[in-house]
Amino acid sequence: MHGIEAVDPFVFRLSIFVLAVFVGYFVVWSVTPALHTPLMSVTNAISSVIVVGALLAVGVSLAGDGGTIWARAFGFIALIFACVNIFGGFLVTQRMLAMYQKKKK
Repeated sequence: MHGIEAVDPFVFRLSIFVLAVFVGYFVVWSVTPALHTPLMSVTNAISSVIVVGALLAVGVSLAGDGGTIWARAFGFIALIFACVNIFGGFLVTQRMLAMYQKKKK
């Protein structure tokens, strides 16, 4: 079979990423406001898993391999973004829950 070629792994992973972006966009924007707080809790849990992976990437030793500096740099960027996402998620969740509390006189 001479006509069959393998798909480049980068193109394969990029297409999965693009599909995930589209699916995530349509799922998040179709959520009713009543389900927003549980959705934020789930995204905070997912971000905590990203923090663990980013910490592992930042902890890679620099043993002469040129790719590890990129892993550390991208791991640090992912760590910062995930921490901002978690903190913002908790703030939004706190404000959403405050809307349902009785006002103090």
